[in-house]
Amino acid sequence: MNKLSNIFSLIILTFSLFSCVNENAKQKTNEMVIAKQIPLENFFKNPEKSSYQISPDGSFYSFMAPYKNRMNIFIQKIGDSSATQLTFEEARDIAGYFWPNNEQIVFLKDEGGDENFHLFGVNIDGSNPIGFTDFDGVRAQIIDDLPDQKDFVVIGLNKRNKQVFDPYRLNLKTGEISMLAENPGNIQGWMFDHDGKLRIATAIVDGVNQSILYRESEEDEFKTIITTNFKEGFNPQFFTFDNKNIIGSSNLGRDKYAIVEFDPITAKEVKVLYANDDYDVNGVGYSRKRKVITAAYFESWKSERHYFDSTSKATFEKIQKQLAGYEIGITGVNKDENILILRTYSDKSLGAYYIYNSEDDKMEKIVAVSPWIDENEMSNQLPIAYQSRDGLKINGYLTLPKGYNMENAKNLPVVINPHGGPWARDSWGFNPEIQFLANRGYAVLQMNFRGSTGYGRKFFEASFKKWGREMQDDITDGTQWLIDKGIADSTRIAIYGGSYGGYATLMGLVKEPKMYAAGVDYVGVSNMFTFMKTIPPYWEPMLEMMYEMVGDVEKDSAMLREVSPVFHVDKIKAPLFIAQGANDPRVNVDESDQMVKAMKEKGIDVEYLVKKDEGHGFRNEENRFEFYRAMEKFLNLQLSK
Repeated sequence: MNKLSNIFSLIILTFSLFSCVNENAKQKTNEMVIAKQIPLENFFKNPEKSSYQISPDGSFYSFMAPYKNRMNIFIQKIGDSSATQLTFEEARDIAGYFWPNNEQIVFLKDEGGDENFHLFGVNIDGSNPIGFTDFDGVRAQIIDDLPDQKDFVVIGLNKRNKQVFDPYRLNLKTGEISMLAENPGNIQGWMFDHDGKLRIATAIVDGVNQSILYRESEEDEFKTIITTNFKEGFNPQFFTFDNKNIIGSSNLGRDKYAIVEFDPITAKEVKVLYANDDYDVNGVGYSRKRKVITAAYFESWKSERHYFDSTSKATFEKIQKQLAGYEIGITGVNKDENILILRTYSDKSLGAYYIYNSEDDKMEKIVAVSPWIDENEMSNQLPIAYQSRDGLKINGYLTLPKGYNMENAKNLPVVINPHGGPWARDSWGFNPEIQFLANRGYAVLQMNFRGSTGYGRKFFEASFKKWGREMQDDITDGTQWLIDKGIADSTRIAIYGGSYGGYATLMGLVKEPKMYAAGVDYVGVSNMFTFMKTIPPYWEPMLEMMYEMVGDVEKDSAMLREVSPVFHVDKIKAPLFIAQGANDPRVNVDESDQMVKAMKEKGIDVEYLVKKDEGHGFRNEENRFEFYRAMEKFLNLQLSK
């Protein structure tokens, strides 16, 4: 947790959504391979157990599991058969947690989806529950877990100024917090060295430029060492082990991000550690114990690793032999780095958790995440690519109903599913909503339209001020690609997405009224002007950046009106279903309210579901069930006509 996030992640609208499709779709029987119908709840209920981690000393593992339909934290001594429940939340799931030491668990939760996360702690025997940041309207974030200082972590709070986060050192035993630095108003990230000293800050300058500030010790003043436009730069991730140079990702002078070593004194790259010609390389890991850089991470159509360290590579190859056929992630490792918690997954399985001892190469399965899902009944998520009308290569994924392949899939009902963000991307792996749609007989197309992350700077910049324009054309071109290949029945195509994907749904219905038979908008933007005015306060320092990427509400007012669906509802011919969380801090509920009002005033068919205890996406299990049931019924009605 001592890594600074890419600056763009602060304005990403994406979130984990699970989509849906009709439960009993009346397909043309001569075109369908009938699959075993799986209950809706099996796709969208809380996992049996998830989010496994391990204590620093390797004695306990922890996990999240349902308690009264809410995900709570449990711990279990390795070798024991029973677990101890540590939290008893009934209103909302725990948002996340970690082990700061061997005696405590620290976790985050918000209220009703408002994303003002509060930080709490509890001893592993269940005693001494404590609220560390119980301040109204204040959001807490973890900056650094300080693994070598067991009684302290560094957190960020926008307590003093809602727009910015100041770093505080938190004493986990006493609850005392002390400010380490006062954010002057433009700092978006802080980074510590391996001794827990605050040495790096990343700032937004004039709303569009970003600077890295550095100091040799905590007694020195921060000094700016490099300033770049936000389109390029160096993203620090951790110090070299002598605390002198910095390891991070950089696209300075190149199109794709690469992992580099950077000298903060000269403000120059010392060397490139790993670069890929086709994809951004943003992730890099290291061994705290052995003090070596282990691997770089990037994503093609799957997640990939490049190893620097033979020990790490050999360990992972041993693991792969025992878990052949699955992708593998490491979710926890003890301080001695000899006991690992592993998570498997594939496009057809949520996988399982394993505990692995690297010293004796012994592996033990802990639990299947969703044992009620039979991967033999799931569909393959196939990587695809097509060309946009202006010549860009658009990568994506096509999931076909069970029993179909690229050769025999003809005239199928289709759901087009653009992702949120928009500066995010779709990835290969198990997606319950995609599998649910496929199980109900739909082909599902996901595309990484221009602006999707991981494909380099040119592809990223090609999205600037293209909301509802070329970005939308990329989605349309993917839909047409499916029609031209004969896979899609052109009369039975729906479009569905969440956040930016919800916006793309609305714009798809506006721009292509004859292409889509129905649309489902999940917490999507409808009015670019009101959207810009209701962003969370901690996004406001980046407003100028958003103006450059999306559009200036004054200078680009004509364009923003053109790409605001709420002003063009008269062009919509297809029925629409909208779902919204009332407490959404990113896409205000007014975005959906005004769209529904405009549709009704024009006499256009629209269904509306609002949940008062949700925010940007539905987290509570019963609300997920309600949304997907309603969506399923809606698509069944509209695509079976």
